[in-house]
Amino acid sequence: MLGPTGCGLCGIDSLDAALPEVPVVPEGPALTVADVAAAVAALRPAQRLNAEAHALHAAGFWTPEAGLVAVREDVGRHNALDKLAGALARAGADPAAGIVVLSSRLSVELVQKVAALGGGMIAAVSAPTALALRTAAAAGIAVVGVARDDGFEIFCRPDRLGAPDTGAIRAIG
Repeated sequence: MLGPTGCGLCGIDSLDAALPEVPVVPEGPALTVADVAAAVAALRPAQRLNAEAHALHAAGFWTPEAGLVAVREDVGRHNALDKLAGALARAGADPAAGIVVLSSRLSVELVQKVAALGGGMIAAVSAPTALALRTAAAAGIAVVGVARDDGFEIFCRPDRLGAPDTGAIRAIG
């Protein structure tokens, strides 16, 4: 989705309009379990506004070469990702080169936005919805969920982390 902010579903009058076909994202660099663990660990300390308010979501972008490239916060998880998309576009960053890290649950609208960006991997602190997983699979996006200090689960495209495709697997960073 290009243009609308927020969840992007306001004003939609049909399921077909709510679930457009998503672009297939390009293959990115080989990432590791340690990369995902580092990306997840980097997000919380970078949430400066949330440290004060304790009520904000964050969206960040992490690469193996540069670490946490950008973080944006907002009371709305969709808006945080929209802000990150703008920051990455202004910086000329390649979303396929790293991991989009979210401090929120992972729903279909967020997957649609990452697909529109061309991002190949999403890591979120919560579990993804079934529709988010179907959409991510169609776009070729790797989905990491329940990402915490003690590990995470790989729900979609585990091959992007060198793991076999055996359903959700638990990885300890």
